[in-house]
Amino acid sequence: MNDLLLLSALLAGPTHGYALKKQIALITGHGEMHNNLVYPLLKGFVSAGWVSRREADGERGQTRELYTLTAKGRTELVRRLSEFPAKAASSPDAFSMRVGLFDILDSQSRNRILDEREKWLSHRVDKLSALSSAMKLGGWPAEIVTHLQLQALAEKKWIAKLRKKPQSM
Repeated sequence: MNDLLLLSALLAGPTHGYALKKQIALITGHGEMHNNLVYPLLKGFVSAGWVSRREADGERGQTRELYTLTAKGRTELVRRLSEFPAKAASSPDAFSMRVGLFDILDSQSRNRILDEREKWLSHRVDKLSALSSAMKLGGWPAEIVTHLQLQALAEKKWIAKLRKKPQSM
């Protein structure tokens, strides 16, 4: 998912690596990506033609590398976002990222993503209900299982609301 984060952060325009790290940390809440992850990914994107790199003057007289998403890179980002296998459907972060980028996806891709996440949530509610019944949970275990069920049901309501939104916002 790090590749998607970096490519999508470049949608806003030319950015240097340090700013990309800061922006992604703010969005994800997971802290900054390590240089040993960011710069090799960017180098690979440049090699693939998804990102262009140019030198620019920094704020303190230093030279910085500015990275820009290319048309080929945007196409690749859209392709990757449109893919939403079952494993990705189980990830709240992967789902949230895609919803946040629905503006660049076609309606068929959006609907498929919503369908996959909703299917996963339904399966989760069923599994949690079976767990609760089979184990006759009470006390704190029942609290957490109920909380997880309510979270999944609330997200399913949100998905229903998303389906009613206009195609572009």
